[in-house]
Amino acid sequence: MTIRVLIADDQMMVRQGFTVLLNAEPGIEVVGQAVDGLDAIAKVAELTPDVVLMDIRMPGLGGIEATRRITGPTGDPAVKVLVLTTFDLDEYVYEALRAGASGFLLKDASAAELAQAVRVVAAGDALLAPNITKRLIAEFARVTRTHRAPLMERVGALTERETEVLALIAQGLSNAEIAERLVVAEQTVKTHVGRILLKLGLRDRTQAAVHAYETGVVRPAGY
Repeated sequence: MTIRVLIADDQMMVRQGFTVLLNAEPGIEVVGQAVDGLDAIAKVAELTPDVVLMDIRMPGLGGIEATRRITGPTGDPAVKVLVLTTFDLDEYVYEALRAGASGFLLKDASAAELAQAVRVVAAGDALLAPNITKRLIAEFARVTRTHRAPLMERVGALTERETEVLALIAQGLSNAEIAERLVVAEQTVKTHVGRILLKLGLRDRTQAAVHAYETGVVRPAGY
């Protein structure tokens, strides 16, 4: 099936450039463009894309708040947001993922990396720019105990095996890699992942990874 993409960026040249790059990729179609966050929300409702490429800094309503509204309780759970930015700053990475983004990529990514990112996010997998990951993990590790306590209550609903799978998701392992690590069938892992998302009220693997770090299921080295 063709992956339908909406591009939200206040710079026309960026929108047009991404449109040309992605339309040249097999199985990907850019179905629309938005000039700011409010326009993105309206276009999502109108065009029902699979993936929204969302710029963080836009006039009016920014990308983080737009992402929060698109992926919130009243949004379409099938729509994934891939945040794109030129600003390699911790606070934006963390807040974008907290807002519900399924991935994060810098705008200097190559055409191949951009297309792959769209495919990964559309498939429901997590995506983070490699040069961001270390700082992101450090930010998660700074979450206070007060914030962590209520989140731990939901984690307590997981079985021992589901908690183990959640920790491996947070480490970036795919279903196949988790299956190999636990010596189980890949379909069994998929079942565990589905139950984890359901029990924790999460949209996708990215949010599961965020949740694992916030609750202390996974602790970065040195923290």
